[in-house]
Amino acid sequence: MAPEVIPGIEDPRTAAPEGIPVLLASADERVLCALIENPSLDETHICLLLERKDLPGTLLDKIAKRKNWRANYRIRCALAGHPHTPRLLAMRLLRDLHLMDLARISLLPASPVELRRLAEERILLQLPQLPLGQRIMLARRGSARVAGGLIAQGPQQVARVALDNSFLTESQLLRTLAKENLSAQIVAAIAKHEKWSKLMNVRIALLRHPQSPVERVLSFLPDLPRRDVEDLLKLSRLPGSVRAHLRHELARREKV
Repeated sequence: MAPEVIPGIEDPRTAAPEGIPVLLASADERVLCALIENPSLDETHICLLLERKDLPGTLLDKIAKRKNWRANYRIRCALAGHPHTPRLLAMRLLRDLHLMDLARISLLPASPVELRRLAEERILLQLPQLPLGQRIMLARRGSARVAGGLIAQGPQQVARVALDNSFLTESQLLRTLAKENLSAQIVAAIAKHEKWSKLMNVRIALLRHPQSPVERVLSFLPDLPRRDVEDLLKLSRLPGSVRAHLRHELARREKV
């Protein structure tokens, strides 16, 4: 079948290399689909094209089907992170990406939630084998879920960096604090953190945790709402020293 002729435009299939950059900017999907058949198209051209966030999934699928391009890491990475790459294709591409590329994709707001979570899961699986330097890098730049995983696994040096991660959320930190097997050093780092230790929900979670530093968490009691003090006393698993001080705090308030 003869190639479709697009009026007013040089045939993208045979365009000279110097004419390709202009064609890459075309808004016509027919032009772009024809262009990817041009033998002069190279890795740089494809990566420039993939920077466009308006590309349709059909075009991205066609690019991925080209064996020579799919074998190129830069192109695979760009396809995996593109918001319109078909879901199953993006998930397959994700399997072979390097750690920091996974971290980048997990933070892309335009990427599907399912893809971001898969990227996070692949990072979390690698954490136990990562050297300290990579853990610290992830602690600074990873998503909230990755930061939470790093806090839980430690060591304390990494946890302290992750606690300052701008993506870390209160809800993620609370999920991490729900793990009773956290080390005493990690729990102490949370209890002493300037930002997180001021949040009421975090304070309550620390009071419940068996590894919390007693003197530090007891300093939270005067600011704790009465209802929360009463709710904490209803818990069966509560450090004995904390329970005694909670009762003392209720008795003190009744005298006031």
